[in-house]
Amino acid sequence: MSVLEGETDRKNSHLRICLDESVDYYDERLNGFARYRLEHDALPEIRKADIDLSVELFGKKLKAPLLIGAMTGGTERAAEINRRLAIAAERCGVGFALGSQRKMLEDPSLIASYSVKKWAPNLPLLFGNVGAVQLNYGVTPKDIRRLVEAVECNVLNLHLNPLQEAIQPEGDTDFRGLVDKIRETISQVGVPVVLKEVGAGISNATLQKIRTLPVAGVETAGVGGTSWSKIESLRTSNSIQKSTGELFATWGVSTAESVIACRNALPDKAVIASGGIRTGIEIAKALVLGADAAAMALPMLKAAEQSIEQAVNAIERVIEELRVTMFVTGSSTISELKKKRTTT
Repeated sequence: MSVLEGETDRKNSHLRICLDESVDYYDERLNGFARYRLEHDALPEIRKADIDLSVELFGKKLKAPLLIGAMTGGTERAAEINRRLAIAAERCGVGFALGSQRKMLEDPSLIASYSVKKWAPNLPLLFGNVGAVQLNYGVTPKDIRRLVEAVECNVLNLHLNPLQEAIQPEGDTDFRGLVDKIRETISQVGVPVVLKEVGAGISNATLQKIRTLPVAGVETAGVGGTSWSKIESLRTSNSIQKSTGELFATWGVSTAESVIACRNALPDKAVIASGGIRTGIEIAKALVLGADAAAMALPMLKAAEQSIEQAVNAIERVIEELRVTMFVTGSSTISELKKKRTTT
């Protein structure tokens, strides 16, 4: 893939690579959850049918603590994927996050591929998405507010992706002065702002900076799932970039470790766990470790590539796995589950 490819080609290549290439590093040892076990309760004293998985997140009611993670937008193929995922999320009562909306600023006609509420008007929670580094490349808080209003999102993800940008052939790597610019942006966009990593996790070093910002929460997106370093290595013809991207494919903080660090550093903020979360058991572990919800992207993308029904089935499977985990730990609500202990 040429370094000179257009934005549309880049987004389509991201989709193609995610669907066709080996970029998923899912491993419970990498994501950190293999270290933890939930205590089995052979006498749960609850009825499975009575278990309530609902949560409130950013003032919105979800039927389960699950989000369809940020993936795509800006092309015809991406629009169809977003349509299917949004409809599936609406049917299941879970949240949905858009992929980066930056291209909308250059071509407003692309709003159609991001305007998922026209397909899913009762979607309970919608996240917009812009890369924080774009604040150093001409994007202003006023621009971001326009993006928020255009798609009517409830929350904005400002994503942090230095590793991806470092490997990406056309990457934006000037991350200077972003803390102050993020602070200014948060005060102007009109919705709660979440800082979201994209696959290398949020470390204690990062949290020392985040804790000074008026964010509504964070999304950990730790190591152990889709590697954007690997994805970008597959897009470049530069042998050095390619080998560097492969080297850093599992670089970063594990999701479990990042969840614990985020909860300790941000006790009153929302923490969303993502990065290699593939099962309801892992969602339960993330909740016990301190998360308020979990996000899944690649498994949902692969399901939506097949059909809306397959996407609904993928969501319902994970929710059922979480429900069974709650049943065998004697947890009738999410708040009860979060009080359980893990063993290592």
